[in-house]
Amino acid sequence: MSPVLAGVLQLLALLVALGLSYRPLGDHMARVYSSEKHLRVEKWIYKGIGANPSAEMRWPAYLRGVLAFSAVSVLFLYLLQRVQGSLPGSLGFVSIDPDQAFNTAASFVANTNWQSYYGEQAMGHVVQTGGLAVQNFVSAAVGMAVAVALVRGFARSRTGELGNFWSDLVRGTVRILLPISVVGALVLVACGAIQNFAGIHEVGQFTGGSQQWNGGAVASQEVIKELGTNGGGYFNANSSHPFENPNGLSNLFEIYLILVIPFALTRTFGRMVGSLKQGYAILGTMAAIWLGFTALMMWTEFAHNGPAFDLAGGAMEGKETRFGIAGSSIFAVATTLTSTGAVNSFHSSYTGFGGGITMLGMQLGEIAPGGVGSGLYGMLIMAIIAVFIAGLMVGRTPEYLGKKIGTREIKFAACYILVTPALVLCFTAASFVLDTPSHSMTNSGAHGFSEILYAYTSGANNNGSAFAGLNADTQWFNTTIGIAMLLGRFLPMVFVLALAGSLAEQKPVPETAGTLRTEKPLFTGLLVGTILIITGLTYFPALALGPLAEGLAA
Repeated sequence: MSPVLAGVLQLLALLVALGLSYRPLGDHMARVYSSEKHLRVEKWIYKGIGANPSAEMRWPAYLRGVLAFSAVSVLFLYLLQRVQGSLPGSLGFVSIDPDQAFNTAASFVANTNWQSYYGEQAMGHVVQTGGLAVQNFVSAAVGMAVAVALVRGFARSRTGELGNFWSDLVRGTVRILLPISVVGALVLVACGAIQNFAGIHEVGQFTGGSQQWNGGAVASQEVIKELGTNGGGYFNANSSHPFENPNGLSNLFEIYLILVIPFALTRTFGRMVGSLKQGYAILGTMAAIWLGFTALMMWTEFAHNGPAFDLAGGAMEGKETRFGIAGSSIFAVATTLTSTGAVNSFHSSYTGFGGGITMLGMQLGEIAPGGVGSGLYGMLIMAIIAVFIAGLMVGRTPEYLGKKIGTREIKFAACYILVTPALVLCFTAASFVLDTPSHSMTNSGAHGFSEILYAYTSGANNNGSAFAGLNADTQWFNTTIGIAMLLGRFLPMVFVLALAGSLAEQKPVPETAGTLRTEKPLFTGLLVGTILIITGLTYFPALALGPLAEGLAA
């Protein structure tokens, strides 16, 4: 079987698995967030944190809940790292330095999971399981809660109430993420991923020394790492490490975990707004971009260009032979079009255009299908922009899902799409103006520029993957990328929740003959075009200096 055919079959199997999960998971999530009943364990949690799950919140109160919970999480995770050297199960590792502890705490709470350290050489069992793994769950649940609040903004009328943040947070964790993670961890263990609390052990004697590995609760952390679109690996090699991702079957399963909730949330959206067709339109937009990027990446990496590529059957540099070009390409697109950031190959070693595709996937806003929650609300913001553009072209007030998109709403949407590019481009420019940051680059020229552009693109978009080659464990990068991760995560949420509150206060607008049919393929095409044009106008100059220049010079 040719590698290309094998890749196509993997993609088809993935599509079948996602298709079979779409309806039951999407409907289940709609029931979870619409139910008025609380499980016993949930009641215990509410009592422990002193929350009233039945109290409705307006958008400022909902936002305060998001920010307060996240601030406490950052502080807790920071302190846990700072006292690691005194904790049991630390495997002999010392406490983490202040700048790196801040960067890591900001990273995992912001659902970014950027890592400027070697996991197996820095973090003990307590920090990994009691700190990082916990944030993998709750940061994902925060993203879903904000997405559901925006959906309620569309579904409700003449009220500013968006639900209860604490209820949404707990239900998302207990009823959605935990059950799937338990089953997923068993699958990964069956595939060969490790799950233990073993210490550091020697695995072999070599000339000049020996090699050592430490164990850990890897399978359980790996599954929520992918399912919650987190991405932080137990080991520095991330999902290319055989303890995390042993074989081709586990690789395909991990890609499935990355995509299943973001895609299924479109059905949840359709259920909650009372129109499944609207959910299918959003799904179609996400799927079209994802499939297009996957096909383009596979074509780029399989293209033979020189004797080395001919002998290897394609661009095999930086890729695991047990996954091949196809399994690596599908994973790379999935992880950068979502806010996952896990890697089973090294994006810096991709062809110039291949590396550019991974970067562009993040720069779209990671909305195809995006992160858990963040992908849905990001796509809905883009839908509002597309409706506004269509309204300008036909000369009528834009409407979406029975709500008018007026001056206030479009300002919130515009602020949302401006935050991330501003962070990425300003921090990238500052890194080249100053002397010290540029010394962290391994490569010069276009590829070196791509290293820094990728780092801030990944951080501000809450992705977390790296282009490799960049020494990011410096005070400058730890601090600035940490700031970019926090602002890139929580500033957009401010505008999303403010928009949700504004929409919920409106009364429904009756549909007329002039109303734009947003459930039709024509609108899906308009939405795809809007996303590509906005991203192109924003990032094309920067991309031209990095991956485009490198690809054209190859």
